[in-house]
Amino acid sequence: MSSKTKIVVLHLKELIYTGIFAVLGILLIILLIIMFLPKNEKKNAVTTMTQTSTNTYVPGVYTTSLILNDNVVEIEVTVDEKNINSIRLVNLDEAVTTMYPLIQPSFESLASQIIVNQSLDGITYPDDSKYTSMILLNAISASVEKAIVPEDAVQLDLDESIIEN
Repeated sequence: MSSKTKIVVLHLKELIYTGIFAVLGILLIILLIIMFLPKNEKKNAVTTMTQTSTNTYVPGVYTTSLILNDNVVEIEVTVDEKNINSIRLVNLDEAVTTMYPLIQPSFESLASQIIVNQSLDGITYPDDSKYTSMILLNAISASVEKAIVPEDAVQLDLDESIIEN
């Protein structure tokens, strides 16, 4: 019987490098998992807008800035206590309309649908202006969300009316 002894030589530098790369690899995998997991949003813009029939607005003019090629275009939403009265583009420069020819017709279509429906539900737009319409719809939604009376303010009003009675 012959026994062959095997000698393994491990260099300390190689062990340290291997350990460091293993830790970095694990951290990279954890980072990727965290980045690509879906996040639970408290309120989605569309679900917030479905509740506009029960919510009331704080009357006023609300604006959201939209930056297109270093040009600022503001979307202005005017509301009263129960309705969205008007939606319009402010500071629409000729350079913006030249660079984005679909912005004006897409905006007019969206604004007319929102004013008629008084909601962002059921808004339709053509496929050829899909992304332009989505950007405009997000900006309009942000402006309308600013106008919605917060639920805690409604609760405070109810509590004050109960105390007064």
